[in-house]
Amino acid sequence: MAGLTAAAIAAVGFLAYQASANVPDDLGKGSASKSPEPKKSTAPAERDKGKDKDDKALPDDSGTGERVVYDLDEDRVWLVGANEKVTRTFEVTPSTVDPTPATYSVTSRANAITGSDGTPIEHVVLFATADGVPIGFSAAVDGSTPEPDPTVKTGGIRESRTDGKAMWDFAGIGTKVVVVE
Repeated sequence: MAGLTAAAIAAVGFLAYQASANVPDDLGKGSASKSPEPKKSTAPAERDKGKDKDDKALPDDSGTGERVVYDLDEDRVWLVGANEKVTRTFEVTPSTVDPTPATYSVTSRANAITGSDGTPIEHVVLFATADGVPIGFSAAVDGSTPEPDPTVKTGGIRESRTDGKAMWDFAGIGTKVVVVE
């Protein structure tokens, strides 16, 4: 039992470290023949400022029932409650490793931890592993979103603190997470 607990703490700590990273909005998107100018990344709360948070429709191929839907192409999450009602939608900042489009379940959570880089992280909700990297949603307590190191595989999907709290309240252990493109 102690071994499992230590492994879980190590996985959450690793995710917390990853969650302290941020990727540019255009990373992984198609590009023109010339290299685009690097853009300064912004936190999800800053990107959503002044926007209607319900302005994006739930993807058609996102399953049924109560679930979290994560759209890799849109960098957006929907929390879908009873009767297919979207209770919240928001933009997220992806990491350098994406989960494969599929249906998952929340496997572990941590309310508040310190990442291996010393950054306090909260509302960590893990649901997958890709390329040996834990994948999940989280928010940095200080709202930081530093530029990620593209040579390091990270799996933390960054949310604003407000959106992280909403995810935490919605997605308990076993909650379905549907990843679409």
